[in-house]
Amino acid sequence: MIKTAIIGFGNVGKCAYEAIQNAPDMTLSCIVKRQSAADIPPHLNDIRVTDIKDIRANGDVDAAVICLPSRMCPDTAESLMNMGIFTVDSYDIHKSILSEKLRLDTVAQKNNVSGVIAAGWDPGTDSVLRALMEAMTPRGITYTNFGPGMSMGHSVAAKAAEGVENALSMTMPAGAGVHRRIVYIQLKPGADFAAAAAAIKNDPYFINDDTNVIQVEDIDTLIDVGSGSHIIRKGVSGSTHNQIMEFSMKINNPALTAQVLVSAARAAVKQPPGCYTLIEIPVIDMLPGDRNDLISRLV
Repeated sequence: MIKTAIIGFGNVGKCAYEAIQNAPDMTLSCIVKRQSAADIPPHLNDIRVTDIKDIRANGDVDAAVICLPSRMCPDTAESLMNMGIFTVDSYDIHKSILSEKLRLDTVAQKNNVSGVIAAGWDPGTDSVLRALMEAMTPRGITYTNFGPGMSMGHSVAAKAAEGVENALSMTMPAGAGVHRRIVYIQLKPGADFAAAAAAIKNDPYFINDDTNVIQVEDIDTLIDVGSGSHIIRKGVSGSTHNQIMEFSMKINNPALTAQVLVSAARAAVKQPPGCYTLIEIPVIDMLPGDRNDLISRLV
């Protein structure tokens, strides 16, 4: 059994708990969260709740599923790797993934552990699908259209802007991989809307997209965690043109993110020391069960 810790217990952390409970080869060792254990649901009273510095107090953690805001993931992964713990996270700032992966690769090898970065559904499993499509059609163009739906990473980034009490970022696909961001914000008393909107639009999460910021009274009345993606590739196999392939899904965002993280944790403990993205890991390593049985059933 892979002894697992959940780092952070928001929407994704709670879904990670459910995924671990349903995994035949995993057991939950502890939950790391910033607030006290008082707000842990009663059915989790038998689970150890601790601070990250005490995560190895019982020596019973193999892998950590990091369910924190994206900007906190790399440093948290580094701290855990330095404790000899395997890590997975759903870091989603695309332009920084390679540099953070290379930095963490050195840390992982030094501590004889492995980690998986950007292991959500995009980046993550969508990245694997894009790679497979490119293998099938080496020349061509791939478009990934997100939504319509909530982006957790963008919502967290918008909420971090000065003067913002709460935020919801909706991704609206315009087609051909182009997106609009509609950001609803609930301001703190006395906050300046124009300043908050400008800060959001200049954040790296939003700066390259058409972003519309709208002030509302109560974000909670708007939230729906549904999202999805539609990947289209039109390309060439050998010298044969007009090969068209598509993948589409409509999903509960935190539930799918958490499930991919838990599956990636299973794969992490099977890899040589280092830091990986999902496209570098054999898909079979993400699945529970006997390897030959999986080959017989899936190939």
